[in-house]
Amino acid sequence: MSDLYARHRAVLPEWLALYYKDPLEITHGEGRHVWDADGRKYLDFFGGILTTMTAHALPEVTKAVSEQAARIIHTSTLYLNRPMVELAERIAQLSGIPDARVFFTTSGTEANDTAMLLATTYRRSNQVLAMRNSYHGRSFSSVGVTGNRGWSPTSLSPLGTLYVHGGVRTRGPFAHLSDADFIAACVEDLKDLLGHIRPPAALIAEPIQGVGGFTSPPDGLYAAFREVLKEHGVLWIADEVQTGWGRTGDHFWGWQAHGRSGPPDLLTFAKGIGNGMSIGGVVARADIMNCLDANSISTFGGTQITMAAGLANLTYLLEHDLQGNARRVGGLLIDRLRAVADQLPVVREVRGRGLMIGVELVRPGTDEADPDAAAAVLEAAREGGLLIGKGGGHNTSVLRIAPPLTLTAAEAEEGAAILEHALRGVR
Repeated sequence: MSDLYARHRAVLPEWLALYYKDPLEITHGEGRHVWDADGRKYLDFFGGILTTMTAHALPEVTKAVSEQAARIIHTSTLYLNRPMVELAERIAQLSGIPDARVFFTTSGTEANDTAMLLATTYRRSNQVLAMRNSYHGRSFSSVGVTGNRGWSPTSLSPLGTLYVHGGVRTRGPFAHLSDADFIAACVEDLKDLLGHIRPPAALIAEPIQGVGGFTSPPDGLYAAFREVLKEHGVLWIADEVQTGWGRTGDHFWGWQAHGRSGPPDLLTFAKGIGNGMSIGGVVARADIMNCLDANSISTFGGTQITMAAGLANLTYLLEHDLQGNARRVGGLLIDRLRAVADQLPVVREVRGRGLMIGVELVRPGTDEADPDAAAAVLEAAREGGLLIGKGGGHNTSVLRIAPPLTLTAAEAEEGAAILEHALRGVR
């Protein structure tokens, strides 16, 4: 056990998860690579849990942060803040939500917590619909709408939560259906549920479930849900903490794969926009955002230094078409991994969009999740010089791949080769 690991265990909670049998200390990074305390270089295919969205040490972001820090770092929302207004203007325009207002937080958890505060106040109901296998954060209220047992330490909640079918396409009671029939069955389930309860405040849903193993429904499910929800006055909160900013390649926001019925009522974001700086937020129609009848502030949400980082990062992403790069390079990577998967019975499915890819592992010859195999591949990939993540629903058996969106085709091939070697070593 390293000295730092011993010190970590002595002062931090036991439930604070660490990857690897010999936990890794990352000391610095550049581009798509990071280095550990022993000087070993790794290709980073997880980006601080989808947070280093463009690149490690992106010069445009580090320059913006340095220049802002030399002026002023923080004043709180009690004072006018030019970088916050400028970033809010850009996000409001990009969101697709009409008459949009933006509130900045420090994390995705806090963003989802705020969205539920707004929705329940606006609708005067504390009942919320959520998706099975979902993850929305670690606060008391966001844990209460998380449909993933591995990340939900308590059943106590300020909200009454009911869970809906549809977030996982290839497992569950509707998995055998065609895409159209799957959507129809999930819609009928939603209608039946709404017929038995008082109208809830909102449905909160990730277009692609992140911690749940990068699972998603067929395109159009949430559009079909929205038509039903509108009939009952129920709001739709799109949790875009992991899917936003072009990561899926096909769309800038995950909700756009379900856009037939219009944009969501509320959209939450975080992670990638700050490229490692602590930025989260909520976008909502003005009537929803302005429904609170008490004072509120955010001490650290929207602070000048994080807003400067977000503006520089977003500008770089748009000017360099990183959404297009995610589509092109992500498509190559998915095809490469599927070709490998066809030869390996341990791989049940390679799924995803753009640079948001899941590789689900099972015990060969069965449909049973294999978390031991996932843990072994995680270790072997690290040994080969590749960092990836893991997740999943009933059991943590999905490898999560989400590199910075500047990933090159050569780096995608390099990472795929390392991962193939790790997968072939599973016994």
